[in-house]
Amino acid sequence: MYAIIKTGGKQYRVEEDQIITIEKLSAEEGDNVEFEQVLALSDDNGFKAGSPFVEGATVKGRVIEQGKHKKVIVFKYKPKIRYRKKTGHRQPFTKVIIEEITA
Repeated sequence: MYAIIKTGGKQYRVEEDQIITIEKLSAEEGDNVEFEQVLALSDDNGFKAGSPFVEGATVKGRVIEQGKHKKVIVFKYKPKIRYRKKTGHRQPFTKVIIEEITA
């Protein structure tokens, strides 16, 4: 059984007991989260696609970790003008374990 959910402007294919890394959620470690935007659902009865969401379907999970990805270096440079600008960015993320998919 798997589901396709939408969170943080992205879509994820999830199964039970799977750990996913998604955009940062405002939840503490150990909190339960529920994804109600289920785009598609596949189980023993077959495949069910929503328009845009599957009615009554939810995916429940638990927050494992809040963190930041590796630093991405942004370097701007213009030749012959002595213009150099170096900055960095670390994108925050949330790790979630999927516990239950209900139809």
